[in-house]
This record gives sequence, structure tokens and C-alpha cells, in this order.
Amino acid sequence: MSSFKNAIPRRAHKERAQPSSRKKFGLLEKHKDYVVRAKAFHKKEEAIRKVEKLTASLHFVDHQQSGHIYFAEDRQEAKEIKSQIKGRKNFESSDVPDEIKRRTAASYRELEERKNRLSQLERIYNDMVMQKELQKKGRKRKLREDEVVCPTSRPVYKWRSERKR
Repeated sequence: MSSFKNAIPRRAHKERAQPSSRKKFGLLEKHKDYVVRAKAFHKKEEAIRKVEKLTASLHFVDHQQSGHIYFAEDRQEAKEIKSQIKGRKNFESSDVPDEIKRRTAASYRELEERKNRLSQLERIYNDMVMQKELQKKGRKRKLREDEVVCPTSRPVYKWRSERKR
């Protein structure tokens, strides 16, 4: 008798869809999506816990002059590292070959140029954003110099607050 019950095909139960009133919130998260997300979260959380546990067991040795940071397993190793650092003589810049000095100088110049270019691009981007905001609808006015809290060379605008519907 039980074999007849199992032979009859049953209705496959499907997970429900997102209601039409909530379509604006995107797709409804299904159970399998939740499980994947939860597993990833717990995996990351466990990794963070392991890192925190390891860093708690390591001793921090900071060498101020060189800007290097060392980690030691125990206090004895930390003392050894400190004594090794103090025992070293300071690195002379005259020992550095000319080609390396040139490369270093070129790298610093390139870095400075990139920083300048970035600041220029940020300024241009901010100007474009301001122009776009000024073209939008809404009541706005340019503030006078005596109204501005912190004066700048650029004009400052103020939008009237409008109630969103």
C-alpha cells in the first residue's frame, strides 16, 4: 500500500515571489540565498576572530626611526629584535648608487604629479556636480559674502527646503 502512495506524483512547493507592492525593494531573498549569505558572513566572522586571537598573542615592537613594525611571539623575542635594531648602524645615503637615487627622485616627482592631477580632477568634478545641481528644479539663491560662514573664492548657493511627497 505504501508503494502506491509513493508512486503518485506530488505537487512541488515553490517559494513565493516578491509581492507587487514591494517590487520597488528588488527581488525577494530566497532561503538558499539567505543560507549562502549567512555562511559567507560566519566564515568572515571566524576569520576575523582568528586574526584577533593571533594579534593578541603577538607582542608589538615599534621602531620609531625607520618606521618599521615588528611582531614577536614572546617578550624575549621582542627584546632580541629591539637589541638587533639598536645594534645596527644607520644607513648612509652616500652608500646608495646614483641610479637608485635618480629612480627614487623620479618616483617622487611622478607621485607629486599624480597628487596634483587628482586634486585638479576633484576640483573639476565638484564644479560639474555643482553645475548639474544648479540646472535641477528647485528654488535656490546665491549667498552674499556677509552670509557665508566660511568664505571661499567660489560662490555659495542655498536651496530652499521643499517638502518631498
